[in-house]
Amino acid sequence: MNTLIVRKGGLSTTVQDSGRDGQYAIGMPPSGAMDQYSFTVANMLVGNPDGAAALEATYIGPELEFTDERSVAVTGADIGVTINGEPASTWRTLRVSAGDVLAVQQVRAGARPYLAISGGVDVPLYLGSRSTYMLTGIGGFEGRALADGDRVPLGASTAAPPAGTEVPAELRPEFPERTVLRLVVGLCAYRLTERALESFLSTEWKVTKDADRVGYRLRGGSLEFIEREQPFGAGSDQANVVDLGYPVGSVQVPGGDEPIVLLNDAVTGGGYATIGTVISVDRDRMAQARTGGKVHFEQVDVNEAVAARHQRRARLEKARAAVATA
Repeated sequence: MNTLIVRKGGLSTTVQDSGRDGQYAIGMPPSGAMDQYSFTVANMLVGNPDGAAALEATYIGPELEFTDERSVAVTGADIGVTINGEPASTWRTLRVSAGDVLAVQQVRAGARPYLAISGGVDVPLYLGSRSTYMLTGIGGFEGRALADGDRVPLGASTAAPPAGTEVPAELRPEFPERTVLRLVVGLCAYRLTERALESFLSTEWKVTKDADRVGYRLRGGSLEFIEREQPFGAGSDQANVVDLGYPVGSVQVPGGDEPIVLLNDAVTGGGYATIGTVISVDRDRMAQARTGGKVHFEQVDVNEAVAARHQRRARLEKARAAVATA
């Protein structure tokens, strides 16, 4: 079996695919790549199926030695990449040989780079997915982030686009100082006062250091809940409700302070009021927001959320066409 030798694991590098969907009923979150657009394009550039397992890093990427010839591509965050110490381009098909060392450096903008390898990362499937869920230590490579000295199995190398194939700049994400997240208000928003909801939508929130694959905690204001006699099972805090399910992307506000956007590895339910859900397309943006960054919520309806999904799909097809005609 061909393997990838991990010289340096980076800050937090995990195996992720398109996600472990369909398991919410048993309390299992989807995991999977947080920036699905960048992840999918990386696989396009190396000839893999869209959902093939790849590597997702956070802030500082890994240093990897290859044991055979492969096509590779790095997408996502704005980051430096080298092969044998020489600079290499991102959002482009690269070719490596046995003994070559590829290093993914510290991000310049954004938060998460993606590294796809022709043939994909061939770790075992768990509940239909190769994604890592570190909270319970399942999936991925031994259920954890990569560490120095690991040897990661790779699938049989597949045909890939020619080296040098790249995605046009206009089809790559931007990394603004202020991330706008479109939000469908709902679930327990009725628990907020009208003024509190207006405040939530007008506040410029700051990403705290508590920002990972489970969720992003934000700081910047406080929200007032409507006083009521709490129902049995909801607890005494006005920010609490009787337990309910948490969609991925839902925003909970424990105690009325520091909203948390729940992401791919979050628990599937609980008793905090959730006041809305970030649309699926904009979770890609959330994945690239970094500690200290600014976040602003913009209210949309379900029709606008569906339209945004169609727009991302069209954007992915443009990227696919650009790769196919290179």
